[in-house]
Order: sequence, then structure tokens, then C-alpha cells
Amino acid sequence: MGAKNYGLLLSFLLFFTFHFPLFINIPIFAAVNFRLLIIESLKIPMKIYKYPSQEALHEIVKRPTKDARDLTSIVSAVLDRIQAEGDAAVMDYERQFDHVELSRLAVSQEEFERAEQLVSPALKAALQQAHDNIARFHQAQRYAGIEVETAPGVRCWQKAVPIESVGLYVPGGTAPLFSTVLMLATPARIAGCSEIVLCTPPQRDGSVHPAILMAARIAGVSQVFKAGGVQAIGAMAYGTESVPRVSKIFGPGNQYVQAAKQQVALTKVAIDMPAGPSEVLVVADATANPAFVAADLLSQAEHGMDSQVIMVTTSEAMLEAVQTEVAQQLAALPRQEIAAAALENSRLVLVASSDEALAISNLYAPEHLILETADAEQLAARVVNAGSVFIGHLTPESAGDYASGTNHTLPTNGWATAYSGVNLDAFCRKITYQHITPEGIGAIGHTVELMAEAESLDAHRNAMTLRVLKCKNS
Repeated sequence: MGAKNYGLLLSFLLFFTFHFPLFINIPIFAAVNFRLLIIESLKIPMKIYKYPSQEALHEIVKRPTKDARDLTSIVSAVLDRIQAEGDAAVMDYERQFDHVELSRLAVSQEEFERAEQLVSPALKAALQQAHDNIARFHQAQRYAGIEVETAPGVRCWQKAVPIESVGLYVPGGTAPLFSTVLMLATPARIAGCSEIVLCTPPQRDGSVHPAILMAARIAGVSQVFKAGGVQAIGAMAYGTESVPRVSKIFGPGNQYVQAAKQQVALTKVAIDMPAGPSEVLVVADATANPAFVAADLLSQAEHGMDSQVIMVTTSEAMLEAVQTEVAQQLAALPRQEIAAAALENSRLVLVASSDEALAISNLYAPEHLILETADAEQLAARVVNAGSVFIGHLTPESAGDYASGTNHTLPTNGWATAYSGVNLDAFCRKITYQHITPEGIGAIGHTVELMAEAESLDAHRNAMTLRVLKCKNS
């Protein structure tokens, strides 16, 4: 059964089972049993593995894949046209893909002011608190620099220098991710980036979601442009009449956005990291709350149909309870069709010990790892591969998505084995310096000459030899 039909059936049957007994005057205890029986029969079709073999582990950690045969050529064609035609091409693609007619790409000051009036005082306060927490965490990451005398008279040091211009991509799509504005623009401003450009898809009326503009103002974005998808990445990579060319592009997006980021990174601009669909792995034992676990799984499943969620548990009773909870909670979600499709990519895994659970997690290298166990602190200390770790029963992944202070722009698709999530360093370059005195020439000069000669790089050797002679004759 398709995700849409499954979701509709689930909603109808759960509504029926929770309300119909009241109309026909079934005794309460019988109604409860009837409801539980129906819910039990509606368990979500997540794939279940019990005490998996080593061979089965490769299937468990496999991500959902899409047919990308036409992706490269489609993305390349759009990027080539953006590079050649600039604003006109961006607006044409906005007409085609986002179904909106634009006369200009830049968001005006009047639009910012109108957006501020449309955002409720409560949401403004929430945005400000989230920004403050994100800022506090990222300010603590400031690099103080080091200075070392590696040999007498040879002084070396390093300092962090901000990237001058950065581009932030904030998806609109099925959900306006104004939280991503805070996650990207806040550390960019703290790092000292002088130009912070933001591109985001416009709404059908040609406006940008007011909360996105409010977040941009709070976080200190320089300019906002109405552009989504591949055309936004191309505009920031190549520059157009309106959109400045940037040195590095940040932000999540669908498979087309990620392909575009990877293509422009080959020639024109740096990017934050490779990425893919959102994902979470929950490790749960018998002490976990199944309602919490189900909510945590669904919080990622509702991101997109290609998202993936996994629970690894040491309790068979927990596995059963979570299935029931997922079915109940899914029925109440407005994005139920999306979440149901994502659940088809997902797994419930029963293992014998927390050691096995952690081994699966480290093999999977999840974007988000939630540890809902009695020994969560001890398990956290042994995590090797994860984008961000959420410790304990009261620490949902959504806290990190919004307001705890850590960054939610994280490596997915197994890239947590090699990449960090976005942090203050991502907006800086580390430049090294050295200063050598006559004493330093005496200390390392001959070593440099010998090594350069051995590599047959005579000009390298001569650059040092001239200075050695100068110092000897001084």
C-alpha cells in the first residue's frame, strides 16, 4: 500500500476506533480493548531485525538510494545557464520550478519591515532565545591562536581569519526552515564574515516566509534573495547582476541542491559538506519511554520521504511498544504522508546488549544519535561516528534543531565518519605565519638546503643558501 493511502486508512481507522464505541455505548473496558486490537493491527511497516547476523548489518545500515542517472546532466544544464544568463535565468527557473513570477530577486527593506509585523511576539521571542543560545555556544569556539618557537630564532604561529563572503541556502519547500537561518548566519556573524548572502525559495505570492526574514534580521544577514534549488546555488557560486559571488556555500537541500553544491565545488566555490536526506538513530533500552522514542523517530521521518529512521533496542517489549506508539502518533501528524513514506525506509532492530547497539550506531554513523538508555552518559563517551549526540530520556533531537545551542547542519549519509557539523571554524580559514631571525637561519638553514637538494629543487635550496651566506657575512 502506498504511503498516501496507508496514511488515509490509518487516520480513518484510528478516528473510528476512538470515537465509534462512544456512539454505540460499548463499555469502556471493551472499547479500550477494541482500540488496542485495531492499533496493534496497524503497526507501521518498518523493517524489523531481531538479533541480526553480521551479514544483516550491511542491510541495516544501508541508506535509501535514488536513481541519479539524469541528475548530473539536469543540474549541469541549469548551472551553465545561470553562469551565462545571470538574473534572467534565475527568474525563469523560479517561474518553472517554484511557480512564481518575480520582477526582482533581492528582498527589499519594505519586505523586511512587513515581515516583522507579521511575526507574532511569541515567535520573535523564541527566535531571539534560540539565537542567543546558538551564539553563546559558537562564541565559546573562538580560536585563540598558538605561537611556538620551533627552533632558536624560528617563530611560528597561526590565527583564524574569517571567510569574507559566504552564501547560505535555506530550503523553503514543504517547510520554511527559519531555524536554519539562525544555525548558519549566527556563527557566520560571530566569525566576522563581512558579507552574508542568503538564498531561499519564495512563496507562491512572491514573498519570503516572514519568519525566515525575521531570523535573518536577528542573525545579521547582509542580503536575502528569492531563489531556490539549483538556481540559488549557481547564483551564489557564479554571481549574477543581483546576487554576489561568494567564497563558500552552506546549507541543506534536496538531491538537486546537493548535486549542485558538489558540482560548483569542483571549480568555483567551497561548500560546507556533502549531505543527503535527514536521519536519526535511537538507541533505547527497557528504561526508555516508548512515546518519546516514537516521537523522536517521527520528528525525522516528517522531514522528507527519503529520510531514514532507525531504532536499536535491547528490549523486545520496547520494540513492540514503539511500533504501536508510532502508529498512534503518525495518525495525528499533518505531514503524515511524508512521514509514512520515510518509515518504509526505516528499521527497528533488536540486539542482545548495549555494546551491540553502539557498534551498529558507529557503523551507521548517523546524522543524529539519541541515547535513551539508563547508561546513556557511558555510551556517549564511546561514540565514534555521529553528527550530533543527544543524551538521556529528556533530550530530544528537536532541541538541537532549534534552541539548545548546538548546530543542526550536520553530515548525513554516513559522512559523519569524516566530517564535522557546521561550527565556527567552518566560517574561518587558519593562516600560518613564520618569522626567522639570523639565529633561526643558523638553526635550520642547512637542513633546508639538504632536503631541497635531495628533492632536486635547486631554486628552493638557493633561496635558503643566499640567506645563509648573508647571515655568515654580516
